[in-house]
Amino acid sequence: MIDAVQILVADDDDIAAEMVTHTLTQFGYEVTSARSGREALKLMRTGLFHLVILDWEMADMTGLDVCRHIRQRYSSSYIYCILLTSRSGTQNVVEGLNAGADDFITKPFEPQELIVRIRTGERILSLVSHELMIFSLAKLTESRDKETGAHLERIREYCQVLAGHLSREPEYRDRVDGDFVQLIYLTSPLHDIGKVGIPDAILLKPGPLTSDEFEVMKQHTVIGSRTLDAALSAHPEAKFLCMARDIARSHHERYNGSGYPDGLVGDEIPLSGQIVGLADVYDALTSKRVYKKSFSHEQAREMILDENGNHFNPDIVRAFLVNEDLFVEIHEKFSEQERMELQESEALSLLEPQVLTQ
Repeated sequence: MIDAVQILVADDDDIAAEMVTHTLTQFGYEVTSARSGREALKLMRTGLFHLVILDWEMADMTGLDVCRHIRQRYSSSYIYCILLTSRSGTQNVVEGLNAGADDFITKPFEPQELIVRIRTGERILSLVSHELMIFSLAKLTESRDKETGAHLERIREYCQVLAGHLSREPEYRDRVDGDFVQLIYLTSPLHDIGKVGIPDAILLKPGPLTSDEFEVMKQHTVIGSRTLDAALSAHPEAKFLCMARDIARSHHERYNGSGYPDGLVGDEIPLSGQIVGLADVYDALTSKRVYKKSFSHEQAREMILDENGNHFNPDIVRAFLVNEDLFVEIHEKFSEQERMELQESEALSLLEPQVLTQ
């Protein structure tokens, strides 16, 4: 859970605001009250509040208006919004959801229902917090290699596409559900976390590795899985670390048993590792490095087909082929983002000498 969740209650009815505040305070929450929508937005700018209860009907600015403003403005961290309303019916629910509300509480409210809905919001915010923590950790590892660009962003989107397709296949429905799809999106960026233990002379070498260097590089799978296993032992409740550990160790295994570190064959390889393995190879092929040019999607596609049943699970290759247009779309989206970031970086570098002389 997020530490010390602070709740903002916005209601221009003093009695209603006091009832909500009193209920939440009784259950140990720290609550701040706002008597208008505009006051609520002013308090939101402090960055202290990630859970907000808004009265739908407020004179100066409705709860819907506040929701819309939050969704337009606060993109760096998620704000969980609950609307307090006497309205009912499908049309009002749709209107509230379209405005950005996450949940509704009907007036007059039951204290137990209010607390249950608050705890639901806490769970959602906790998941968001985990995702930010995991991705930040993965980006820290990636930052040692400036050539990788938006590698992690692409990997998790490719994995989401592949897992989503498998979830709709009859033979995988018992193994791949919505939770699996979300979990692989969340944990796939940690696949190379073990590279923190690889010396720069090998990790950043601008050319092919020698056989001895490659043996050292292969150890990143073992280092990563041991690191995540240690974290799991310390926090057994963090079940997402199980998949992260499996991915870190197995994403270089090959379907025919010729991969590393364990030489696993077929379904001995965790499915999550098989999915990340294909996504990782596709991204490596279509990305430029100091020691290689980028291959086109068509070239990468042929190379993956050549390894169908050898390197890759045929079912995952089929999922790739069915969704190859999405792979191209993801690659182009992040390539454009990288180009824009490069242009901004170059523009700033041109300004730096001027700034220094002023």
